[in-house]
Amino acid sequence: MKTKLFTGAVAAVAALVANSGAFAQSAGSVVVYGGAVQIKPQVESGDLTAPSLAGTKVDVKKASQFSGGITYYWTDNISIDLPLALPFKHDVVGAGAIEGVGKLGTVKSLPITLLAQYRFGDAGSTFRPYVGAGLSYGYFFKPRATTALSGITGGTVGNPTTLSMKSRLGTTLELGGAVNLTKDWSASLSVTKTFIKTTGSLSTGQTIEATLDPVSIKFGIGYRF
Repeated sequence: MKTKLFTGAVAAVAALVANSGAFAQSAGSVVVYGGAVQIKPQVESGDLTAPSLAGTKVDVKKASQFSGGITYYWTDNISIDLPLALPFKHDVVGAGAIEGVGKLGTVKSLPITLLAQYRFGDAGSTFRPYVGAGLSYGYFFKPRATTALSGITGGTVGNPTTLSMKSRLGTTLELGGAVNLTKDWSASLSVTKTFIKTTGSLSTGQTIEATLDPVSIKFGIGYRF
């Protein structure tokens, strides 16, 4: 009796897997997903222009946020992905010769990305790894400076130093995988690397160049329409 129950359970699971793969990730499908993403900049900072202490650099800390997106399956193997997310808030801190001064300010970012993806296997596969590539526009807004920034750049209470970061276009590469949970529901995990630079500007007239090149880890649950 136990053997028959075990055999029946295995058969039921096999049937579920087979049926879920048969309906998912096929040409014409639209998958809407939601989840979370963490962005961790891999910063290489230049020096703040004169007048400043030699080796004055910055670092930008990681940030996490709720995310989502829409994926359209152009063919069984080629898809177009538009990730969506709420704005990220990053701490900007001192590095190099001013590493000990702490937080210099904050900046919000809203990456706007469009990816073309190639998915391995066929439309009926339960697990499909994929690679992607595309363009990203890093939109930086609402910068906020701290008193520490004024302290190292000569700002005062009446005339504090302010900062801004220039929005730029970059390229993004992606590696990920998706698992079909049912015929309509799926889960995905991906890692992206974006190649992007920015220029920070202070109200004192000083500027600093920084390569950000963030690595992002994204998890999502999707529903197929």
